Amino acid sequence: MDWGNVTAEDLVDALREVDWSSPPRPVSEFFSRFTVPRSYSKWNSRLKCNLYYYRTNYFIMIMFFLGMGFLRKPLAIVAAVLTSLSIAFLNDSFAVTFNEKVTRTVRQFSPHLAAKMRPPIRPVLRGRPSTRRVIHICGHPRWVLVMIFSSASCILWLTSYSLLTVLWALLIGLLATLLHASFRTPNLKARLNTFREEFRAVWRNYSEL
Repeated sequence: MDWGNVTAEDLVDALREVDWSSPPRPVSEFFSRFTVPRSYSKWNSRLKCNLYYYRTNYFIMIMFFLGMGFLRKPLAIVAAVLTSLSIAFLNDSFAVTFNEKVTRTVRQFSPHLAAKMRPPIRPVLRGRPSTRRVIHICGHPRWVLVMIFSSASCILWLTSYSLLTVLWALLIGLLATLLHASFRTPNLKARLNTFREEFRAVWRNYSEL
C-alpha cells in the first residue's frame, strides 16, 4: 500500500466506511518502535497509515484526555458523551448498528412506536444512476441526530463553563495523536497484511454504491 498516493479525502472516506467495532491494537504494540521520519514524504505516508491502523486507539486516547478534564464536572462529562456520539454517528457502521439496537429495544416495549422509527421507503426509478444510500437513525436522516446531539453538547459545554477546558483537553488529545502517528514506525502487519485487506474491502464496498 503506497500511502503517499492516498489523499486526505480518501482517508476520511475510508475511516467513515470502516467497521467501527474493530478492537484497539495492543498497548505493547501501540507504544513500541518510534523513529524520526527521514523526509516529508515518509512522514506523510506514515501519518496516514498510522491514523487508519490505530484509529480505535486514537479515539480512546482522545476520549481519555477529555474525560480526565471533567472528572469533577458531571455536565461536562455528559457533554463529552454527546460529542463522542455526534462524531461516532458519522461512521456508517456505527450509525447502522446503533439504529438496529435502538429499534430492537423499542420493539420489545412498543411495536407500534418501532414501526414509526423505520426509514421511509424510496421508490427505485429506472434509468437513474445509483446514489449513495442515506443512512437513517430512529427513522430520521443521520444528519438530524448529529445536529441534535451536537447542539445539546454545545449547550452543556457553555452552561458547565468548561469550554476552555474541553478545548485544552481536545488540543492535547489531537497533539498526542499527531505526535504518535508521526513517530510510530508502521509495522509489517500494518503495511502489508490485515491493514491492506481492510482498506481494499472498504473501497470495494465503496465502488459498488
